[in-house]
Amino acid sequence: MIDGVKIVPLRQIPDERGKVMHMLKKTDPHFLTFGEIYFSCGFPGAIKAWHIHKRMTLNNAVVVGRIKLVLYDARAGSPTRGEVMELFIGEDNYCLVQIPPGIVNGYKAYGDTPAVLANCATEPHDPDEIIRIDPIKNDIPYKWDLKHG
Repeated sequence: MIDGVKIVPLRQIPDERGKVMHMLKKTDPHFLTFGEIYFSCGFPGAIKAWHIHKRMTLNNAVVVGRIKLVLYDARAGSPTRGEVMELFIGEDNYCLVQIPPGIVNGYKAYGDTPAVLANCATEPHDPDEIIRIDPIKNDIPYKWDLKHG
C-alpha cells in the first residue's frame, strides 16, 4: 500500500430499474474539497498514463467497465518511495481510490467494453498543475504488458 492512498468500498443499490452507484459526498470522512468532476473514457487495451498532479488529490471510481489502475510513489521523503501499486477496479470491484498529490498514476482499460473512470478532483483542471510522462519510455519500474500466470 502506498502511503496516503485510500481505497474506500462503494455502495451500489440495484433494483429492477437499474442501480444507483454512490461515489463521494461532503459528509464522507475522506472528503477533502470539490474542484471539478470529469470522466475519462478508455477503449479496451488503451493505456492512459502517466500523470503526476502537483496539488490535486484524485478521487477515482470506475462506473462502467474495468481498469487496471497503477500507482507509483516517486515522492521524495515518502516512506513508500519506489513502491508500485496495481489495482483492478470497476463495476465488479466498485470502490473509490483517493490518490494524493505527487503519486504517479495511470490506467489501462480491459475487458470487452470501454471503461468510464469518474474523477472528483479537489481542484479544477490547470494544465500547469499536471506533469505527463510517456507510458512506455520512462524510469518507472512498471510494464503495461499482459501478465500470464
